[in-house]
Amino acid sequence: MATLPKRVLIAVTSAHAPLYEGGKETGLFITEALHPFNVFRAAGFQVDLASETGKWSPDWLSTTPEYLSPDEKKEYEGPSEFHRALKEIKKASDCRPQDYGIFFASAGHASLIDYPDATDLQHLASSIYADGGIVAAVCHGGAIFVGVVNQPDLTGGDAMGSGGQGQPIIAGKNVTGFTTKGEEEEGVLGTIQSWNRPTIEKMAADLGATYVSPPGPWDSFTVTDGRIVTGANPASATKTAEDAVKAFDKLKAKKD
Repeated sequence: MATLPKRVLIAVTSAHAPLYEGGKETGLFITEALHPFNVFRAAGFQVDLASETGKWSPDWLSTTPEYLSPDEKKEYEGPSEFHRALKEIKKASDCRPQDYGIFFASAGHASLIDYPDATDLQHLASSIYADGGIVAAVCHGGAIFVGVVNQPDLTGGDAMGSGGQGQPIIAGKNVTGFTTKGEEEEGVLGTIQSWNRPTIEKMAADLGATYVSPPGPWDSFTVTDGRIVTGANPASATKTAEDAVKAFDKLKAKKD
């Protein structure tokens, strides 16, 4: 196994759409990128942000005091490393998978809209996985897995997992993500259905994965299955990133 770069690509949704009362829109759920960004930087990783189009919009709810503390708001609005990374967000097609050891899909309900068709982001995730790296997703970020598939084993190891070439990398794996119950509690399930998109639970089943539900929709909860790390909701963003770092460190220890 070649040495993996100690660099993370955090994927960000390009989509935005009305979701909340008064037509307020969903987009990137800020802390689902901010918290992982800080975890990875603290662990010594370089971090880039990228979206399919090179653009992004914030999720309205994620900018409210309930979800963004005063200190986090300052970091989001800048000046800070995270603020700069958002300003300099990359277009996925301009990124090279060989530059990264971890792919991390941040979220927001808008991820359900564009991630299933985000072929450049999906190619990056598939290639990073084939190179022996970690692929992680939090909350609705799991929508990216629709097009993240096994490629020929480039590592001499276990790149294929339990699925064959061209099969979803989560086939036969245990994963988590935002619960359908949580969509119902938020009152947005009908809107998701109007987008003609499945919930994360249904998507996981459709791709041959086993969905593992958290104790409650809002409880911090993660699942690690090999080199795939998933988290259930915004409260899980920090731990999902921490577990991705642990999985990366295990790879390094195995190589050493």
